[in-house]
Amino acid sequence: MKEFITACPRNCYSTCTFRVQIENNTIKRILPFSGNLATPEGPCIKGLSYIERSKSRDRITSPLLRSTNGKFYKISMNEAFKLVSDKLKATKEKYGSKSILWYRGSGMAGLTNEIGYSFWKLFGGVTLTYGNLCWPAGLEAIRLTLGEIKHNVPWDIKNARVIIIWGKNPAETNIQEISFIVSAREKGCKVVVIDPRRTPTADKADMLIRPVPGTDAALALAIAKVLIADDLIDKEFIKNYVSGFDEFKESLEIDPEDGEKITGVPKVVIIELAHLIGTGGPVTFLPGYGLQRYTNGGQTIRSLLTLCILTGNLGKSGAGFNYANLQSSIYDNPKEPLSYYPHPVDDAPFRRSISMALLGVDLLRMRDPKIKAAWIERGNPMLQSPDSKSVAEAFTKMEFKVVVDQFMTDTASLADIILPAKDMFEQSDIIGSYWSPYIQFKPKVLFPEGDIMPESEIYYHLAKHLGLEFDNSSIPEPGNENIEKWLDNRIKGHSSLNLEDLRMGPVLAPGLQQIAYEDMKFKTPSGKIELYSNQAKTRWNISPLPMYIPIKREAQNGIEYPLILMTPNAGSRIHSQFGNLEVIKQVIESPAAELSYTDAESRSIINGDKIRIYNHKGSIESFARVTGRIPVGCIVLNNGIWLNEGGGGNFLIEPQETDIGFGAVFHGNRVEVEKVDSE
Repeated sequence: MKEFITACPRNCYSTCTFRVQIENNTIKRILPFSGNLATPEGPCIKGLSYIERSKSRDRITSPLLRSTNGKFYKISMNEAFKLVSDKLKATKEKYGSKSILWYRGSGMAGLTNEIGYSFWKLFGGVTLTYGNLCWPAGLEAIRLTLGEIKHNVPWDIKNARVIIIWGKNPAETNIQEISFIVSAREKGCKVVVIDPRRTPTADKADMLIRPVPGTDAALALAIAKVLIADDLIDKEFIKNYVSGFDEFKESLEIDPEDGEKITGVPKVVIIELAHLIGTGGPVTFLPGYGLQRYTNGGQTIRSLLTLCILTGNLGKSGAGFNYANLQSSIYDNPKEPLSYYPHPVDDAPFRRSISMALLGVDLLRMRDPKIKAAWIERGNPMLQSPDSKSVAEAFTKMEFKVVVDQFMTDTASLADIILPAKDMFEQSDIIGSYWSPYIQFKPKVLFPEGDIMPESEIYYHLAKHLGLEFDNSSIPEPGNENIEKWLDNRIKGHSSLNLEDLRMGPVLAPGLQQIAYEDMKFKTPSGKIELYSNQAKTRWNISPLPMYIPIKREAQNGIEYPLILMTPNAGSRIHSQFGNLEVIKQVIESPAAELSYTDAESRSIINGDKIRIYNHKGSIESFARVTGRIPVGCIVLNNGIWLNEGGGGNFLIEPQETDIGFGAVFHGNRVEVEKVDSE
């Protein structure tokens, strides 16, 4: 039995390193790897489920072509390459290359994903998306304020005396972090969770504060007002390193009384929390991504960040604002979030004119040329994009759609042809992280079965069929040894690291600041922390100062829907991945929509009832889970639940962009729910 060190490439905080034991081209065991200080205890249930996932009976192992009756049947890879290349060529000749959409999600990270750019550039350019579904409003808020997006190494959390977990649920979605939080608490650290829901993370806290969803900026600014009024700020820190304090102080209008009216958090609790933050340091803030998935998302993160700044909780151990750490992104140019923004010159020959947040709407209104074909990889936009109905309509109207995936997802079911995608174990790659500071090599440890081949090889064969001229630096020849040569060349010049260094195990990013901003240098226009940001005004047309903008509550078709729909992540999935696996289904409750006892009783709904959730966008059916963990006036349906499981919450979501960063607005939508009578 052979053993390898590898790392999970999914869109997840932890990016766990683990050991994998292989026998007869099959994974036998997945074990922890203690050499990664951020993930020494090994992967979560999703990582452990790779044993099933790599050999799942539901995995697509051959190209599938849709027949005239709508059903799929197997064809050979050679047939697939000829069919796809002929369709791409014909579409380009008839409508132009930009009539083709290249949609790439975040289903699997790695430098080899860049090979797709090389192919489509050689093809003559296509239409791309801009923005991001996940976290860009928060990224941009931090970039505007601090200049760079980084935080202390994860294990430094153990040195905090106060931890504020705000809109994050690491007990399910970042389990490695929860161990550091527990260690800190055992040493006397106070742990506060701020979340409308009572999550498993809240069960481990000293205090749970439950604001009305979307009012977090108001809560933060009310706390800031108390910090200043009660002289709980770090004046020396502000004097030396902060720009715009006086303007920010003058702008504060929300006091604890106002904060209570807006957020539902009692005045006395707001004051108590302010004094804990102001006197209990060092304080580590752990904000989640859901906070910035509202229309006011960017300003919300800017407002939360002020609490860290006013109290001098930056640049020292046990302190900081741990939203994202991009210090391992040494191969990215430009770094996120700037990479999400359209650039008419640098993007040539591509056209970036479709917003990820407005995908269906933009596809339907695109002209000159219209979008006639799509290539979709590493994503499930039919399920994961806001306003799923418009996405489905746009895809249905296209003449040709290719989906590259491992499973028959809701998006794959709309394809004309499905190409089998590689598993993480079937090709070498290099990945970073947005939480831990490591760069990692992910070796090939399994040989693909059936007709499965890595996307880089798919692109190679298509380029040959299309007669494109290229060399190994852009699209390497098939074979993992050629991919590893490509990787070694790709990382040259960025640091002293080479592929041989990375083969030995995870490597801390060169130039890493284990304590972020400890040099007190900030890459902002002023060189200081900017509470007042001219860029916020000029780039995004918002207030240069952090402020609270209420979520609009407008009646639709004369109806004001009463419940706030929340679609958080689940511990058993990474968005729409992993939930289809049997091992997950055996240990996790079946998907259901959660609502409070009060809201359920008023609608004569009991636990397990089949329910209909609806608004002006449409309706979906699910099952009810009645619980005291959900506040009155809210309903929670985790994102990523496939339609055949009773999911599809994004069908009810209005397509909107966040105030900054071109992010997607998933929260703040309103719905009603009713019991579905049994037949």
